[in-house]
Amino acid sequence: MSHLAIDGGEKVVCRENPDMFAWPIVNREMEAGVLDILRRGAMSQNDVTKRFERGYARWHGVKYALGHNNGTASLEAAMYAVGVRRGDEIIAPSMTYWATCVQALGLGAKVVFADIDPETLCIDPDDIEHRITDKTRAIVLVHYLGIVADMDRICAIARKHNLKIIEDASHAHGSLYHDKMAGTFGDVGCFSLMSSKGFAVGEAGILITDDREIYERAILYGHYIRHDELTDESIRAMAGLPVGGCKYRMHQMSAAVGVAQLKKYPAEMAEIDAAMRYYWSLLKDVPGIRPIQATAPGSSMGAWYFPHAHYDRDCFDGLSVQRFCEALQAEGSKAIPGVNAALHKHPLFSKIDIFGDGHPTNQLSGGRDVSTDPLPVTEGIQERVFGVPWFKHLWKDEIELHAAAVRKVAANYRDLLAGDKHVTAFNGHWGLSTIKT
Repeated sequence: MSHLAIDGGEKVVCRENPDMFAWPIVNREMEAGVLDILRRGAMSQNDVTKRFERGYARWHGVKYALGHNNGTASLEAAMYAVGVRRGDEIIAPSMTYWATCVQALGLGAKVVFADIDPETLCIDPDDIEHRITDKTRAIVLVHYLGIVADMDRICAIARKHNLKIIEDASHAHGSLYHDKMAGTFGDVGCFSLMSSKGFAVGEAGILITDDREIYERAILYGHYIRHDELTDESIRAMAGLPVGGCKYRMHQMSAAVGVAQLKKYPAEMAEIDAAMRYYWSLLKDVPGIRPIQATAPGSSMGAWYFPHAHYDRDCFDGLSVQRFCEALQAEGSKAIPGVNAALHKHPLFSKIDIFGDGHPTNQLSGGRDVSTDPLPVTEGIQERVFGVPWFKHLWKDEIELHAAAVRKVAANYRDLLAGDKHVTAFNGHWGLSTIKT
């Protein structure tokens, strides 16, 4: 009889310190900052928010940062600020969280999807240029799982075609590419700061840029109370009301947490990086499993947001990644099959008429159905990757148990083949950080 836990054997991870995975790590300065906001009734003011913005901008070496109530809002403001309007198109990866691109529909624009690189899971530069039309306004890319996309090639494409670049860096706080920080390559960078992200402050987001006009247009769109900061006369002419009809300011309590996070996050990143590298060092000789990680010169993974592994099912005689993960979970380790579901397959982009225009919203008038475009890597990636434990501390004894669980399952995978019922393709998850383990 198999000694795998899924078949009744003793599980490997039999003890766990809950602090290993608790996030964010709360300290007294965070608590004191929130209490200060509460006690002086400053929840809807912006003095602490502006202090956080200045610190976040300094950290990234940029001129401007603008706090938002969530990352979704920061991306919408960025789209408006770079000029995305009715009839325009943006190019975005299909394998991402919906908030990378769905906001474009509300601006009257169309989302055109591109495939991903099978190694980094970031947008594939080779699949961008042939999708550019005279309607394309911007490339909205994602630094997926903390890996910065191939910005050298993407920036070259954008310059060639006079396109704007919006970086969705929500997975990549503090990540580097050629020693430059994620979010600082394009025209504007956007970050979710919600509670499960690497740099977590609560429900919040932030936009960064060196372009004063982009900064002011983002203020104009959803920050009416800050219109006194506008200096461009053509923008000031629209001041007084939010032109997007939205109120997107960051909550001051989240900003207070952010001020404290700026001080301690670099050290936390370093410990997470050490912990994840130690985990993978223990598994380097296991066939069929390897880390999804940054390999470009001068690159880093920030806080390793939601770390994943490549899974080669051929090394396991066709065993599905779902069954492999079930066995790992039974051993007490954290394992989630797949990644984000392919957005281009959702009916929102092919069938749904959001605004009653008489045709699917993402097709514009007379446009084609982008859901039929072949994106082979995106559509097949779910069976080839899985989520691994996201260690927050370099506690070697515990990390070794989780690695031992992988080694045990990999060594005994043949015992799982007969019970593998996952014969249909797995479609992924609409969100990663909402997954319960």
